[in-house]
Amino acid sequence: MEDATQEAMSWFTNNQDILLQYAVNVISALAILIIGNWVVKKIAGAVAAVMRKKELDNAVVEFVHTFIRYLLFVIVLIAALGKLGVQTASVVAVIGAAGLAVGLALQGSLSNFAAGVLIVAFRPFKSGDYVEIGGVSGSVDSIQIFSTVLKTPDNKMIVVPNGGVISSPITNYSRHDTRRIDFEIGVSYSADLKKTKEVLGRVLAAEPRLLAEPEPTIGVVALADSSVNFVVRPWVRTADYWAVYFDLLQAIKEGLDDEGIEIPFPQMDVHVQKTSD
Repeated sequence: MEDATQEAMSWFTNNQDILLQYAVNVISALAILIIGNWVVKKIAGAVAAVMRKKELDNAVVEFVHTFIRYLLFVIVLIAALGKLGVQTASVVAVIGAAGLAVGLALQGSLSNFAAGVLIVAFRPFKSGDYVEIGGVSGSVDSIQIFSTVLKTPDNKMIVVPNGGVISSPITNYSRHDTRRIDFEIGVSYSADLKKTKEVLGRVLAAEPRLLAEPEPTIGVVALADSSVNFVVRPWVRTADYWAVYFDLLQAIKEGLDDEGIEIPFPQMDVHVQKTSD
């Protein structure tokens, strides 16, 4: 037992310089990781702050912030490994080979990343816009590296892969300052069409949130099976769209009722034929 202890002490004495150097390298590598990660956060945060100061879209800011953090952290990690004596050229080669293998295995993720770059570059929407993408709709919450996050009006989260965003038609309801409301109102064939048009015009004139330009459109659009259909198409500010839509639809119904103009609804006449035995 004493011989083993003496041997260990002798080995430690003979290799003291090497062990001390290795300990210094380990501590230095940890310091590089800790301080480097702190610096990376500060740099990414500073870039994000500058972009926000220039009033860039928050979704773009978040995308760039995340990308810079990941990129710089990889550089810090390579520097820390180099301090431990690992050949950085070999590390870069391994990372490249691993990247190629992972890229082949995760082609969808890479395409989502590339699509995210395109979204940030061409900006078909910005944070807060209400959009419809590939059959789902909601307000844009954030554009992440691999996906776009939407928030529905009933507060549900929808995550759409960026590749699906780019490959699908995008309807942006918030891009322009004004929108047109489209109503199709059916009235009875016995109704006075001129009077109906006048009533619809009065209802629109009484709504102060409608825009004077472009002028609203009111006209007969179809002679349907059981009704004469009018289109009513006023313009509003985008922010007022739904409030005006609900109020105006109710006002149209009440205005037609006050003038005795019937809005037909589906009916079924049942004739019972009595036969003798």
